[in-house]
Amino acid sequence: MEHSFIHDNVTRIADTVKGLTKNKVSKDFEAVQKPQTNEKVEKARYSDSKLPILINYVTFNRLGLTKRNLSRILESKEDFEMHIIDSNSRDDSWSYIQSLEDSRIKSKTKFDLNKGPIYPLNLCLTKRKPGQYFMTIDSDVYIKTDNWISKFMEIFDEFPEVGILGVMRDTPYSRYIPPIIPKVSGDLSYLQLKNATVGVDLDFVPGHMMCLRPELIDEIGYWSEENGYGDAELSPRVNHFTSFKSGFLTTVEIDMLQSIACNDCQAREFCKLSKSINTCFSLSKRSNMNESFVTKHGWKYLETFRELQEGTRTAYCASILDPESVKNHVYNAQWANDNFDYYIKNSNNYEDIL
Repeated sequence: MEHSFIHDNVTRIADTVKGLTKNKVSKDFEAVQKPQTNEKVEKARYSDSKLPILINYVTFNRLGLTKRNLSRILESKEDFEMHIIDSNSRDDSWSYIQSLEDSRIKSKTKFDLNKGPIYPLNLCLTKRKPGQYFMTIDSDVYIKTDNWISKFMEIFDEFPEVGILGVMRDTPYSRYIPPIIPKVSGDLSYLQLKNATVGVDLDFVPGHMMCLRPELIDEIGYWSEENGYGDAELSPRVNHFTSFKSGFLTTVEIDMLQSIACNDCQAREFCKLSKSINTCFSLSKRSNMNESFVTKHGWKYLETFRELQEGTRTAYCASILDPESVKNHVYNAQWANDNFDYYIKNSNNYEDIL
């Protein structure tokens, strides 16, 4: 079998490693090819379900952006169920979250320790009801388009092969899209991810604003806690080892502003930081350990796909937060716990910066 080279470009963890240029992972990896199939996929329409989508929203410092962007989400007139998790922020994000009053917010949780981006994501996923769509939105995403849930769902309804639907990165990042295949049906269209090659920089649907079809979730379970690679592992796992595809929505516009001047911040009433020493953005930057995580633990990403290729595991990833899933599926607890411990030890040390 042919081998493909693992590029020296970084892949992002849960769409939070941004602007990096080098990946310490450099190995050969067997090319992953999914057998072609002519099996017809039956449509499961969102409009047939009475369940609103579940939205995962995680904060980790960056109070200024959280206030700006979450306020915009809550302006929406569409129905959803939101669960908010604060991963041990030290910038008064929790005070703001506690002030929110909206019947669509179903839970607010504060962690005593940041365990990385995958743990809170999977915790929220355990709250999903059978048949419920699942969307995750990062705190640096500002949604400009109205009725954005409807725009996601009309694509899911029209294209039954779509399991993951996301949007491209935007300002201040340069718009980039990996190789895609345009799919058109009447007035509706989306961009289907063509390759989803393991190890290729940004050849996946980024997770800053991403929605998953419930039937796909039945197949894949959770984001992988064992390799911790987030969106970078999700697209190739779905495209090559499930019956679904990943793609980009083009009708929802966002921006991804990365900082706000203190004088322009909408969250000043909640912020008690000494701005001359630290801002919420400096706290966020100094406690973000995603790049160093890739350096130390990136090899697990490749090993996961080797196991998938060899058939020693399925596309379903279990979670420590769901004991039944661990009981019934392959789960490398040592890998997962090492990943959580890395963030616990390295991403919660605020004493020297407060």
